Amino acid sequence: MAGILEVAMAEFAEKGLDGGRIDAIAATTRTSKRMIYYYFGSKEGLYLAVLEESYRRMRAIEADLRLEDLAPEDALRRLVGFTFDHHYGNQAYIRLVMSENIQRGSYLAQSKTIQQLNVPAIEAIQKLYERGLQQGVFRVGLEPVDLHASISALTFFNVSNQHTFGLIFKRDMRARQTQMGRRDSIIDMVVRFVRK
Repeated sequence: MAGILEVAMAEFAEKGLDGGRIDAIAATTRTSKRMIYYYFGSKEGLYLAVLEESYRRMRAIEADLRLEDLAPEDALRRLVGFTFDHHYGNQAYIRLVMSENIQRGSYLAQSKTIQQLNVPAIEAIQKLYERGLQQGVFRVGLEPVDLHASISALTFFNVSNQHTFGLIFKRDMRARQTQMGRRDSIIDMVVRFVRK
């Protein structure tokens, strides 16, 4: 089943739900459409399983960051840097999220686990933020979900708009120097925003 999810992830990330083909997934995994439908119920069921697995992987890696072992500002830097690196290194994840946004979130809305999968991410930011407040290094009045949204937005754009932005401004957004510059800039922006 893991092999089917991997192949389906690539298929849906590249072509979206509407363009993704069960025939292609079955052929690549050397299984039958019938078996795929047996496990996932439908193409949409497979697509939802892929979305959930994508989020599950992201959150599992985040859990290993051990932010509690670092000073609040260093932990925030690690979290933002990780998010940037994850998004850039897992562009299929970004394309899947973009595809689901085109679907207006209608498949994630059917998920019984998506909210629970994302609770640890917000809890980690909440704890990090509270430690920073207690130590007097972070400013008051920020919401963990808003902070998460800001980190996501800055790091997401770097992948989602790399082709159009690079074309318009004649900049190779995939060049290592450009990437590292963007990474440092985003970390700095978030830290300055949160710092007291």
